[in-house]
Amino acid sequence: MGKVAGIDSSTAGTTVVVCDSDTGEVLRQGYAPHEVPDGEKPTEIDPQEWLLSLGEAAKGGVLEGVQAIGISGQQHGLLALDAGGVTVRPALLRGDKRAQVQAADLTQELGGPAGWAEAVGAQPQAAYPVAKLRWLAQHEPAAAKRIAEVLLPHDWLVWQLLGQPTRRTTDRGDASGTGYWSAATGDYREDLIELALGHQVALPDVLAPAEPAGQTPEGLLISAGTGDNMAAALGLGLGPGDAVVSLGAAGTVFAVHHEALKDPTATVTAFADATGRHLPVVQVRNAVRTLRATAELLGTDLAGLSELALQSTPGAYGLVLLPYLEGERTPDLPHTAGTLSGLRRDSMKREHLARAAFEGMLCGLADALDVLRIKGVEVHRVFLLGAAAELPAVQALAPALFGTLVVVPPPAEYAAIGAARQAAWSLGAVLGSQSQSEPPHWSRPGALLLDPADGAPAEGAEHGGGPGGPDGTGNGGGGTAVGSAVRQQYTAVREQTHPGAFASL
Repeated sequence: MGKVAGIDSSTAGTTVVVCDSDTGEVLRQGYAPHEVPDGEKPTEIDPQEWLLSLGEAAKGGVLEGVQAIGISGQQHGLLALDAGGVTVRPALLRGDKRAQVQAADLTQELGGPAGWAEAVGAQPQAAYPVAKLRWLAQHEPAAAKRIAEVLLPHDWLVWQLLGQPTRRTTDRGDASGTGYWSAATGDYREDLIELALGHQVALPDVLAPAEPAGQTPEGLLISAGTGDNMAAALGLGLGPGDAVVSLGAAGTVFAVHHEALKDPTATVTAFADATGRHLPVVQVRNAVRTLRATAELLGTDLAGLSELALQSTPGAYGLVLLPYLEGERTPDLPHTAGTLSGLRRDSMKREHLARAAFEGMLCGLADALDVLRIKGVEVHRVFLLGAAAELPAVQALAPALFGTLVVVPPPAEYAAIGAARQAAWSLGAVLGSQSQSEPPHWSRPGALLLDPADGAPAEGAEHGGGPGGPDGTGNGGGGTAVGSAVRQQYTAVREQTHPGAFASL
């Protein structure tokens, strides 16, 4: 039995997991936060804080006996280095939204969303490094002129662990989130760097999925590393036919696909994954924020809202909520508002509004899944992530509304586990015990499987409730036919309120 480690450096802190290289069993783990002012969510940080928190997370012999390490880093962060390899300013983090104007300007300068979709498969967003570079050029021109090289957070950490060698590296997954690397061609678009920053810079070599970045001075293998979303997909064991619906305040929907998608509307972002495949992504602005707003209106919390929703019936007595509370990205309605339709005397009850909130949120996410399906992406099962995935109403309704098997994996540090899996893959490829074309098979037991036929736990599930929903009320998703009817009701209201919203896809 060998041991490998995965390190996930997030915006908040560093997580270290040590896994059995053959089975993926988590043997040890540690965590330490980054040192930032209490109560603040910084937009930038001294990257040395990442190394300090890594040291704290690895205390007590956590990494003892490890043969290889993989790094997962927050996507879209930017480290700007001078000609001597020294950062010219603190690292800009994923959550930095200062470059919104610059992202919009860059979009127009390359002919709109279609031009960027053709160039790199993604329209610039404020978080993307390409937009951050334009912001630096305009707001910190002295620092911008000193930039000779740019790295992503995981690139910088790999470079540090290797002792700062001359060669810098990245991987295709993290590179695909920069706005200047194309997942379709596998090449940098250096002209887009110059468009954003005003001059050329050195860029890290893009490694193959199983290709190691190198060895530490002590002989420890360091794998290519990747972005946190790609690492999480690797940790979950996703393959073709698998999609993920991540429930945060906003929602993220992505799936494993065999080719990069070019979507001229920029609804789909063409990311790469960490296995050599692709990870097309669709974003929605309104997910759990819809539930929280409804819960506040009804004077309850999310658990109470879930309980209320399961007292209603499919279709919520004709009540339909279009959950576009913050405008919407999918469909492209940035300046719209939410809509509550179907108000009648018998539908104006707390439980029906609660049900409409869950159905509206999940139908909006189902619309995003359908965008991927329209583009030719196969979806045979959906992994449901986020704390809201544990709500009984979500588990009861999602399978029928998504029209496919739903998997609710147990809580775990999937980005760190994915980084460890990549380390095991790279180590095995070097030793000749593992194919370079596929990562090692690691089983992840304990997932809850929800059958779309009736909303109940599928055969072989670890746990669950009775027919119709995990609470056994009988008011769950109601099966695929009922789920289809609920979606038709939702679609009718959406098309009446926003006709042709999806017509361009």
